[in-house]
Amino acid sequence: MALALEWAARGMYITAPNPRIGCVIVRDGVVIGAGHTQPAGQAHAEIQAMRDAQARGNDVRGATAYVTLEPCSHHGRTPPCSNALVQAGLGRVVAAMVDPNPLVAGRGLAQLEAAGIAVSAGVLAEQAHELNIGFFSRMRRGLPWVRLKVAASLDGATALENGESQWITGPEARADGHAWRARASAIVTGIGTVKADDPQLNVRGIDTPLQPRRVIVDSRLEIGLDARILQGEPCWIVAAAPHPGKEAALRAAGHEVIQLPNRSGKVDLPALMRELGRREINEVHVEAGSKLNASLVREGCVDELLVYLAPSLIGPGQGMFALPPLARLADQRALRFHDVARVGADLRILARFTNPEE
Repeated sequence: MALALEWAARGMYITAPNPRIGCVIVRDGVVIGAGHTQPAGQAHAEIQAMRDAQARGNDVRGATAYVTLEPCSHHGRTPPCSNALVQAGLGRVVAAMVDPNPLVAGRGLAQLEAAGIAVSAGVLAEQAHELNIGFFSRMRRGLPWVRLKVAASLDGATALENGESQWITGPEARADGHAWRARASAIVTGIGTVKADDPQLNVRGIDTPLQPRRVIVDSRLEIGLDARILQGEPCWIVAAAPHPGKEAALRAAGHEVIQLPNRSGKVDLPALMRELGRREINEVHVEAGSKLNASLVREGCVDELLVYLAPSLIGPGQGMFALPPLARLADQRALRFHDVARVGADLRILARFTNPEE
């Protein structure tokens, strides 16, 4: 199963909105076939592994397949993998986890068992869950898994008071940040960041065939038509008030304007996350300023923080979150450290809020 997870990781940047799945077929302790899920509409991991076995001249009848998620049992973009496994005559199937998709949810394993194939599940389940945390979130909650990234000095400054921020962290941390961007299906930022930094917010330095969808929270539709983020792949601009002329110009350039106002005349952030889930976005990567960061946290839209801390002190500057002061320490928002690692000279902290679905 550990090897199957390694194969699944090879599909990190290509399978969305499908999960990243790996499959290893074994006979007498020897791997006779292996594969991972291909881009949506193409072969799943089990099919790839059986094709690999055939290409090697190996017969899969009676062999054991280790797969990192329960084989699908429904017709989606491709036929059911459970049918293919039955027809191929596998003797045993071991799944890391049951598929949370309501269209599967145990039916794949049940179909295999009914055909006389030995089945089991629950091997390295935690690792399999982590690999597809966004897919599980979307299937169970209807929401993407939202990861908010910030880079700061050790005293918590993300920029100088004048806005200068390039570069607080080192090149290794910046490259690592692009890898996290690449695994997301969408990158969310705010109009403040667009106006201040004019970023591209695309993936660079990572070999990926898919660029995440760029999503700009822009309540009053202030974005300039010459903003660099609007170059290249189409963006989704989320507004709270109509602006017919600007909307027409953005649409003519290939972008989509989504109106999601709340009662305060701002963008309804929880509604935005529901809409992204509806659009089959598994993981959201947020790179924004302190105001939008704070609003997302305050509205309960963030599942985890991806924080890069540089070994430096800046003093007064711009902070990570423009949250209001608390009257009581008991009102602090609790997180737990999920992972802490050195990346170059910097520290990378993955911290999760204590209440999201995991």
